[in-house]
Amino acid sequence: MEKIIEERIRNKDLRAKVVTPAEAAALVNAGDTVGMAGFTAVGYPKAFPLALAARGEAGEKLGITLITGASVGDEIDGALSRAGVIARRYPYQTNADIRNRINAGDINYVDIHLSQVPTWIKQGIFGNIDFAVVEAAAIDENGNIIPTASIGCSDTLVRVADKVIVEISTAMPVGIEGLHDIYTCEKAPNTKPIPITKPGDRIGTTYIPCDPEKIAAIIFCDTVDGNSELQPADETMQAIAEHLITFLEKEVVAGRLSNPLPPLQSGVGGVANAVLSCLAESEFENLTVYTEVMQDAVLKLIDSGKVKMASATALTISPSGKKAVFENIDKYKDKIVLRPEEISNSPEIIKRLGLIAMNTALEADLSGNVNSTHVAGKRIMNGIGGSGDFARNAGLTIFTTASTAKGGELSCIVPQVSHVDHTEHDVDVIITEQGAADLRALTAFERAEVIIENCAHPKFRDELRAALEKAKSGDPIGHGLAFK
Repeated sequence: MEKIIEERIRNKDLRAKVVTPAEAAALVNAGDTVGMAGFTAVGYPKAFPLALAARGEAGEKLGITLITGASVGDEIDGALSRAGVIARRYPYQTNADIRNRINAGDINYVDIHLSQVPTWIKQGIFGNIDFAVVEAAAIDENGNIIPTASIGCSDTLVRVADKVIVEISTAMPVGIEGLHDIYTCEKAPNTKPIPITKPGDRIGTTYIPCDPEKIAAIIFCDTVDGNSELQPADETMQAIAEHLITFLEKEVVAGRLSNPLPPLQSGVGGVANAVLSCLAESEFENLTVYTEVMQDAVLKLIDSGKVKMASATALTISPSGKKAVFENIDKYKDKIVLRPEEISNSPEIIKRLGLIAMNTALEADLSGNVNSTHVAGKRIMNGIGGSGDFARNAGLTIFTTASTAKGGELSCIVPQVSHVDHTEHDVDVIITEQGAADLRALTAFERAEVIIENCAHPKFRDELRAALEKAKSGDPIGHGLAFK
């Protein structure tokens, strides 16, 4: 263990701060606000939250406010919610246990755009940050923190928090150092233009700057990240992906898109991975990626020579993909860069690069509004995540969804969505396995007709046409669609 400590903690004075997870968790007081590293189920602390959960399981009423970069692994959202430790949660989650507690009213949850999280932390909107708990591959000679597979808002949490707890992951190779580009914006009104004009531009440091005096404890953990192998695309996902690629090809022919394409952003999940996998089979070359989450398909595109540069805040790849990257880490250091979410999701950069944004919806309506967060308008699923950051600012905004849900019993194309996350003004294209609807430059009635004929499942088209005709007849002089 002594050799591992020397390798992973290069600042000799900080080695005296190595404690057990239980000792580190004992530092947290009831009602504290705790920020934890993580963005998806990678790069998040694992031993610390389990030790904190043990205090809740023993009967302590901790009631902490928890802030993360985005969703995290079960060791945080699952264990802490089951133990009753969390009173309030920001900003995004994907865990079934915490989701159930949120929908039951046991945990106060606020869903916000991910690009806003670092800004709100710096502005004090969440209140004082008592602890920042971050996963690291190592600590350098000056006490700075070498992140692992994600950054999220860790840089801002470390800067603002009263105290920092570092969980060093021995499951992560020290060689990951150098993959990161840490640039933290100043608090408004002292912000400056972010000098990124290409996805590969590096503008910061390879570490999270940290005052060694702020580090209250260091613990070690050998638990691997909680992400799993991706399931292969089903027929619906594949069809959606093919329609999307066909749409992009037509846009290039029409002169509305450049070739090579503008940088690509893609959400998380099977459809997103299927779309990127289809790009590997397409005629497109010299692609770049500027996104928040990098999945396995991006690695395949890099390996095939299709993608020359990929930027994200999280390397959310399967265990087998991670093994391939870490065994050849030097090969990828000039192809991959990991940034804070303040930069990966920056509206300024998204707008400047003219991104093609591709995200998923729960349902879309005939006006072009998209619901990506709430089932039946009431029960939260995960949250808006970064989709709003990209949808509102991208050069081309595409939303994908299956045309039906619940085994074909429900239409995902509806007259009016039950909850609006992305308005008709931010949605350019809707794609289902049925086809693609380009909504740009269309009136409300034209959008509705295109969505019905191209995106709705045939079994629901007559019903949707009837709803549209009823809306038209109710007020034929009106400009928008009103369904009663």
